[in-house]
Amino acid sequence: MNETIKQLWERKSVREYTNQPITNEEKEMILQAALQAPTAGNMALYSIIDIQDQKLKDELAIRCDHQPFIAKAPLVLIFLADYQKWFDIFQHYTSDEVKIEESDLLLACEDCMIAAQNAVVAAQSLGIGSCYIGDILENFEANQELLHLPQYAIPLCMVVFGKPTPSQINRKKPTRFALEDMVSVDYYREKTTEETIQMFEKQTGKSGEDLEKYIIAFAKRKFYALFREEMNRSSRAIIQHWIK
Repeated sequence: MNETIKQLWERKSVREYTNQPITNEEKEMILQAALQAPTAGNMALYSIIDIQDQKLKDELAIRCDHQPFIAKAPLVLIFLADYQKWFDIFQHYTSDEVKIEESDLLLACEDCMIAAQNAVVAAQSLGIGSCYIGDILENFEANQELLHLPQYAIPLCMVVFGKPTPSQINRKKPTRFALEDMVSVDYYREKTTEETIQMFEKQTGKSGEDLEKYIIAFAKRKFYALFREEMNRSSRAIIQHWIK
């Protein structure tokens, strides 16, 4: 196993950090790695905000489901799905109407997440932990105002970085689903209910009543949850804002 593959296998979300700072050199390497990500037509349909103001970190920690570790993270990056620069340059140089639509949003989202993952992998290689914060999708209008964003720049994901504490380094990484359960050949293979149960048994190490209790608790925490209602509302607002 080469070093790159090893880093991908070992990487896990880190939510507790030591007091050791991330150096300017390390930050630049993380950001430069993000910029090397694959991008549609080399358009770089994303941009990054480096949150340095502690008051902003504090506010984001509250807005993102009240998670204090966000405010304590030495590096907080918000990755934006961003078509604004191309809209502006098309407006300037072409005589045709410039209309940004749904497919442009999806392409920008792809570019944005690939860049974020490049940053995460680069950080891992430097011994720096990271955690994706999906809650940045909530409170869209307020975050748009907070970050002074134009119409075609959407806060898609936030990643916090820091040097992991010993307990975080030693914490067991959650088991992923098995390869044979995740990869189909040529066409999608829809599983029977029994096959799906077996898939979750392998991933969780639970079966019978234990698996049932786990799934019900997971559904309450992640699916039938108030934060998901707000995330859905904000997601609809994002689409309406983008294509208006």
